[in-house]
Amino acid sequence: MDNLDALLHQPLRTQIAAYLAGSGEAAFSELRRELAVSDGNLESHLKKLIAAGYVTVRKESGEGRPQSYYALTEAGLAALRVYVAALQRLLAFDTAESGSLPSGALKPNIAM
Repeated sequence: MDNLDALLHQPLRTQIAAYLAGSGEAAFSELRRELAVSDGNLESHLKKLIAAGYVTVRKESGEGRPQSYYALTEAGLAALRVYVAALQRLLAFDTAESGSLPSGALKPNIAM
């Protein structure tokens, strides 16, 4: 059985990584709004991703409040790809025997 990345196995951290993989970079407020989480919860998970080297932060100050922008690093993108591939292997159905998926099952379709 594949070992899943414990850091990415937490659902909100998976969502953060996936969102950043798709957007390239996002402001803290955008992440909070899109993922529908509290400031404290988002900050806590971002700190763990930053400490692991999966996410970088860029702070920008100009007119008004300073903004923090987050981006997935190459290491973070690689880890996300490995994590998704491991999930796909774990969720794979043995179609060789039956030739089809079990009733009501959806075949995962995650492309990165």
